[in-house]
Amino acid sequence: MRNPKELSRDEVIRTASAFRWTKKMPKWRVVIGDRELPARPLILEAAGVAPNDPTNSHQAVAILERLGFETRYERDAAKNQEKPSSMETTPIADVILQIAKEIPECELAKIPSDLSKNLDRYLYKMKTGK
Repeated sequence: MRNPKELSRDEVIRTASAFRWTKKMPKWRVVIGDRELPARPLILEAAGVAPNDPTNSHQAVAILERLGFETRYERDAAKNQEKPSSMETTPIADVILQIAKEIPECELAKIPSDLSKNLDRYLYKMKTGK
């Protein structure tokens, strides 16, 4: 068993080529080639140490960055995703109108004409002052 801090870039690449991960992806990841792999498990595998090795995720990321690999954190990946442009979104008024079109006329007829004026009374069975 080796110290993970003594790994070379070639050893990590060689381990990554055969590395398979079927569990939930941890937050810290490394990009090797076109694959995104879990940082700590990859380092532990490359060093040939047990999964309970005291090397933590931050140390694994530091080792990978020292070796020149790109690392990512799950929260950062979410920030980097493109946000939809205003052209791709539908105005809320249009969404409400579309939903309203799906309500049968007989149900719309049940809505009280003073609903907005006496909302609390209808929602919470409260008595109004008037």
